[in-house]
Amino acid sequence: MKVITGALVALAVVAGAAEASAATIINGSFESSSLTRAQSAALASQGFVTLGANSTAITGWKVGGKGIDYIKSYWVPSDGSYSLDLSALAAGSISQSFATTAGQTYLLSFDLAGNPDGSPVTKTLITDVTGEPGQVDLFSVAGHSDASLGWTKIFYQFTANSNLSTLTFSSGTKSAFGPALDNVSISAIPEPASWALMLTGIGGLGLMLRRRRSATAAFA
Repeated sequence: MKVITGALVALAVVAGAAEASAATIINGSFESSSLTRAQSAALASQGFVTLGANSTAITGWKVGGKGIDYIKSYWVPSDGSYSLDLSALAAGSISQSFATTAGQTYLLSFDLAGNPDGSPVTKTLITDVTGEPGQVDLFSVAGHSDASLGWTKIFYQFTANSNLSTLTFSSGTKSAFGPALDNVSISAIPEPASWALMLTGIGGLGLMLRRRRSATAAFA
């Protein structure tokens, strides 16, 4: 009983720590929006609509720079029905603030591609979180098309320095054909001490199960 109790307590502590340091990205696949009637009509007719700086039409996100294109049927997204081109007529950005735990390390993931309909061939995406060095990712659209963008999973790790962090994705491509973005998510990375505690708990559960199997075999 002591073994299983200690193991379960260890696992519960790790689970509680993970929950306390969790972070959530709202609307990471851009499926929810509050477009005007005119914007909805443009989206339906041409497969995308341009959103200018300071727009908050995409739920949870704020547009910056020179604006972005909100994509529906213009090309095939990586997840759901919508994605973004982070360049409208020029480089734009999109950002979201979310709760974090200061000192906690997080892993951000997202899908990257590029608008293949114009130059340059290599698209540039800049990812940064408040107070953290930015990450630059490049994507070549050579060999890709609107029907097959070649979405690639990208990861970005950062350590929060406050209880509120702001994530920004910016186009580094100074044209109307920028980097494409979709399927943004985030998770907390357990601290080494938490991992050790979790492994102790798993080991205790394994020992308990082995003893139970041995006792069952002895009385069989």
